[in-house]
Amino acid sequence: MSTIHLHRATTATPEQYVAGLTDFGPGRSKLFGNSSDAYLKVHHRSGSHADVTEGSGGIWERLHYDWSDPARVVLRTTDSNVWGGASGHIYTFTRQPSGTTDIDVVVIRDGKNLMGRLLGFVLGTIGRRVLEKAFENSVSAIEARNDKAERLDAGNSILAA
Repeated sequence: MSTIHLHRATTATPEQYVAGLTDFGPGRSKLFGNSSDAYLKVHHRSGSHADVTEGSGGIWERLHYDWSDPARVVLRTTDSNVWGGASGHIYTFTRQPSGTTDIDVVVIRDGKNLMGRLLGFVLGTIGRRVLEKAFENSVSAIEARNDKAERLDAGNSILAA
C-alpha cells in the first residue's frame, strides 16, 4: 500500500476548489487529467455526497465523494479494476490570513491485484512526481476557471451600470 502526501497553496477558496472537485459534468478532464469523460459516470448525487465512476488509460475506480465538511473532502474507493482496501483521497483545506488556501491531499493506493500492487509501488516511489504534476495541474485549472468567472462577473457588472 502506498500513501502519498501532496501540498499546494492556491488563490482558490475552499468552496471554489470543492466546486471544481465535485463538478462531474462534461469536460472534467480539463480540471482532472486522470478523469476521462469516457469513463465518467455519476451513479448518484445528493447535496454533499456523490457516487461516481471515473478513470483513464484503462484504470477506473468507483468513488464515494463526501464534502459535507467544508474543510475536508473524502473520496473513498468502493470498486476498481486495480484499487481496493483503504484506497481513496482526502483533501483538507486551510484558509490563510493572506486570503490563500493551503490544500493538503493524502492519496492512498492499496492494490487489490498484481497490477494494482505494482502500480501502487510505482506511485509510491518514482511515480509520485506524476501525481504531484496532476495535482498542480488541477489547482492551476481551477484557479484559471475562477479567474475567468470573476472577469465575466466584473464585465457584467460594468455593463449593468
